Amino acid sequence: MTADDNRLTNRAKDSALGQAPTVPANDIRVFIAALARLGYKAESLVAAAGLGSSAMDDPDARVPCDRFGAVIGRAMQERPMKNIGVRIATETPIGAFPLLDYLVLSSNSVGEGIKQLAHYFRLVGNPCTLEVHDEEDPVRVVVWAVNNCLAVEFTVSLVVLNLGKETDGRFHPQCVTFTHSPDDVAEIERILACVVRAEAAWSGLEMSRGAWHLPFRRSDPVLRRVLEQQADEIIARLPSADGVAFDVRRALAKRIARGDTRIDSVAHDLATSSRTLQRRLAAGGLSYQDLVELTRREAAERYLTDLSLSIAEVAYLLGYSEPSALHRAFKRWNHTTPQAFRHAQHTTRSTVSTDRGEGSNSSKSGW
Repeated sequence: MTADDNRLTNRAKDSALGQAPTVPANDIRVFIAALARLGYKAESLVAAAGLGSSAMDDPDARVPCDRFGAVIGRAMQERPMKNIGVRIATETPIGAFPLLDYLVLSSNSVGEGIKQLAHYFRLVGNPCTLEVHDEEDPVRVVVWAVNNCLAVEFTVSLVVLNLGKETDGRFHPQCVTFTHSPDDVAEIERILACVVRAEAAWSGLEMSRGAWHLPFRRSDPVLRRVLEQQADEIIARLPSADGVAFDVRRALAKRIARGDTRIDSVAHDLATSSRTLQRRLAAGGLSYQDLVELTRREAAERYLTDLSLSIAEVAYLLGYSEPSALHRAFKRWNHTTPQAFRHAQHTTRSTVSTDRGEGSNSSKSGW
């Protein structure tokens, strides 16, 4: 959900939804309210989001996804803050996402609540997807999003904080992991009261079997059945292709480095046939090749920000036989070269660090 999606990104998203991608206006209202509690000016954030009074009051209003980027950008211009996704989660109360929150919290236990969350997560516009590995010990909840660290940090933190509240403080994950390096790991450990591991193989949280079976303080099976019926009706009206696109891109992200992006392989990962997968994509106006290109492009941008990787190594990780193939593809996607993109990203990060007072003589502080 960035403001600078190029034409390829827009085409893939537009074809998936038939229009520019949107999210419930309530999702942005939740972020604005949390940022206001953190001391930011609500009026300027509302203006940055382009929300009129009708959108602010209409529970059914939807707004373009890129409004999130505008809101966060305005807040960071006003006052940079480390771990902004985590800090927003600390100021997001239970009930901010009414239907989803109470679907989860009317469950009998932590485990049942997390399964409800994963099943009904599409009720909100969060770009993450959740995978529950409850057959493992410890249990893992994997939170996945393409190139969106803020969304991952917000989602993981909100899950941990809300589960703690609904178990009267008894729930504690064994650890929280992120594939990226957060601004301040020590601060996140204080907020979530658990170990945080950066640069891990996956993002999410890990918990013991005991934590998985902890009871919730307001289990309500009657309310849960009513809410499930309402949620199922809403999800039935959501574009089905959106979920297919997420599933395909998640499978592709794991396969790109192996150089195997064949639709047969991806269909196998999704426990379906290539013909069925093609039919589901076509029903939403999606092109499988567009999704391959989009996933590879986003992976290229992510790898190029890592200065420990040479451009030749990035090309290899993306499944290209030689760097020149990456060069041609990247120029087609972004109208610039991998070298120029890397230089621009590095320059921008250096400028932001200087503006935040994080020069070489300064140490970092602290659903």
